[in-house]
Amino acid sequence: MRPQEIIAIKRDGKALSDGEIATFIDGVCDGTWTDYQITALIMAMFIRGLNRREQYSITGAMLNSGTIMDLSDIDAPKGDKHSTGGVGDKTSLIIAPLAAVCGVAVPMISGRGLGHTGGTLDKLESIPGFDVNLPFATFKKILKKCGFALAGQTKQIAPADKKIYALRDATATVPYIPLIVASIMSKKLAEGLDALVLDVKTGSGAFIQKYAETLKLAHSLCETGKTFGVNTKAIITEMNQPLGRYVGNSLEVYECLKILRGEADDVMQPTLELSVELTATLLVQCKVVGSMEAAKDKIRRALATGEVLERFRLNIELQGGDPKICDKPEGLLTKGLTKVAVIAEASGYIGDIDSLIIGNAVCEIGGGRLTAEDSVDHAVGYECIKTVGDRVNKGDELGIVHCRKNQSTHIGEKLRSAYKISRDITRTTKLVRATV
Repeated sequence: MRPQEIIAIKRDGKALSDGEIATFIDGVCDGTWTDYQITALIMAMFIRGLNRREQYSITGAMLNSGTIMDLSDIDAPKGDKHSTGGVGDKTSLIIAPLAAVCGVAVPMISGRGLGHTGGTLDKLESIPGFDVNLPFATFKKILKKCGFALAGQTKQIAPADKKIYALRDATATVPYIPLIVASIMSKKLAEGLDALVLDVKTGSGAFIQKYAETLKLAHSLCETGKTFGVNTKAIITEMNQPLGRYVGNSLEVYECLKILRGEADDVMQPTLELSVELTATLLVQCKVVGSMEAAKDKIRRALATGEVLERFRLNIELQGGDPKICDKPEGLLTKGLTKVAVIAEASGYIGDIDSLIIGNAVCEIGGGRLTAEDSVDHAVGYECIKTVGDRVNKGDELGIVHCRKNQSTHIGEKLRSAYKISRDITRTTKLVRATV
């Protein structure tokens, strides 16, 4: 069928057959569909909708557009974690070595930050020399040596998704659940996993902010994973304030290293708490242990011995990075940055912190990208000093911007608007909202 005929079917609100969807995905990969034809069908899907069969069909077609990893010769259960994206969301850097030490092989294919959310690859590349562009043979060799490997999507892994996602981002068709599911699951299912745990964010800093819609997304992701034979669980987590102390690439790696060294302060505790929750879920899914309580005990012992830090050090060495940062995390922090304090204008209790404002502000000073082609300043970012529920006095520091000198003029005022201060004590929301 010609592209025009397939586009017309969905334009008129009819369901596409599996064959028509396969023809579309083939056309994306071999270039016989133009960008404007791909975009036209995506917009028709966005407006007219996809039923469950169509969602499974497009996920399968995107998955099979590339290579599915063969990890059958690795004698350990294979598991991974994926986040739908948040502000200060850095748990992958803790979960991967932690799960590996506890007996799960983690072949983690990650992405870059886009818009207000950060990306694992950008964080890793703030480590001097760290290589995320690994051919499959090298990726598998590292996975065998240290139990986990961290790399970006290659041309062989779900290539249709790479093309389609770029066009969705450029045409405001990202926030549609069936297409989000197809994008996430086509990449993750290509990893040859036994189990997948999903961190599905809800709140001001999430792509899908309303809890009811987040719940729909979580159910849809889990149903799709089950359909394709992967044990999948979703943890819905709060993103109504940044996660942990730091937002920004080098700063977030610094925070993770402080946690792995047993040097986490109170503001970093949510990062550790969520990392433990997600890792424990993965261990139970992979049947390494029989309960969440046993999993958390195993995790706490692994962290206390320092073995997780040493496993991360080994991975850094294997992927070409500088392992000295494990001994001196301060080496990640760029000297000479301008620090701009964000000051409370009233006394009271912090009732809300708009994560979207903070994420956009970090992006504006160079810590993120607006288009896939933008470069990233790994050094800049934001330090959260006060969190939701904290008592503050007028004049107290709420946070500190780490930026270049020429960026400091208006950024403090913009970030101040992210904070809502109330006279009444604010009840804090649980970090983990639900498990699906």
